[in-house]
Amino acid sequence: MTQPPPPPPTVQLDALLPAEMATRAEEIGARKAAMDFTSMFVLAVLAGAFIALGAVFATSVSAGAGGVLPYGLVRLLAGLVFSLGLILVIVGGAELFTGNNLIVMAWGHGKVTTVQLVRNWGIVYLGNFVGAMGTVALVFASGHHTMGDGAVGMAALGTAALKVRFTFFEAVALGILCNALVCLAVWLTLSARTTTDKILAIVFPITAFVAAGFEHSIANMYFVPAGLLVKAGASTEFWLAAGTSAAAFGELTWSAFLWRNLLPVTIGNIIGGSLLVGAVYRVVYLRGAAPRPVRPGASAPPAGARGGAS
Repeated sequence: MTQPPPPPPTVQLDALLPAEMATRAEEIGARKAAMDFTSMFVLAVLAGAFIALGAVFATSVSAGAGGVLPYGLVRLLAGLVFSLGLILVIVGGAELFTGNNLIVMAWGHGKVTTVQLVRNWGIVYLGNFVGAMGTVALVFASGHHTMGDGAVGMAALGTAALKVRFTFFEAVALGILCNALVCLAVWLTLSARTTTDKILAIVFPITAFVAAGFEHSIANMYFVPAGLLVKAGASTEFWLAAGTSAAAFGELTWSAFLWRNLLPVTIGNIIGGSLLVGAVYRVVYLRGAAPRPVRPGASAPPAGARGGAS
């Protein structure tokens, strides 16, 4: 007598609850930390490029808008379009240093060693830098800064110059606030069942950090070098059309970028993402809990599917 076919698997469309999200974050963090070097680095390069593309979008949209639209509205528009970067990272699948600060949830529960945690952050940070800088070079070579009669280039210069004017402690604080929002965006995607859910979860936190002027280390790997390249390589015609010169941006240097922006912002990002989000949720939902499976339909992605937790 033939057996009846098994019933089809149950498809659950409801969002995961925070406790289940914490377990999912832990499992994904463990997979990320165990990834081989080549996969991790290539996916990190992609993430750096993806965030840079969001920065290109934001620069293009805000170019020339300052004299026409109110400051807040310009920042809102820039934040909305910058969300493209994290959408590409989460949905497309890539490894982003700031989002990977959430690996502390797996580290705190003993599923990731300190060596694995530092290895992941180091490789991913380097890969993000390579991807962002490659995008900077390609965008500059395209002549993008000359578009809008030079308005795009001036927007890039203005953004970069602003970012190297913060004091060290201002930059740390802005980095903390930024990555708290970025990691909350990643955290919210862990509850998602569909691509649409993930996109909607990303847009508002990312728009908020850009509109508020908070500082993201990986985005700054595009924003500041883009301004530096315009300063160093723009043509005489560009400067004549802009009505200014490279000398007007004397504070914009590679040294200022590295020590006045990238270093303190990175420190702030680690504090904001690891402590204010990852550690807090780990204490609330995983403190003292034995490892447990995620409920059916909510399992972490397989080794080759990284989207939704970068």
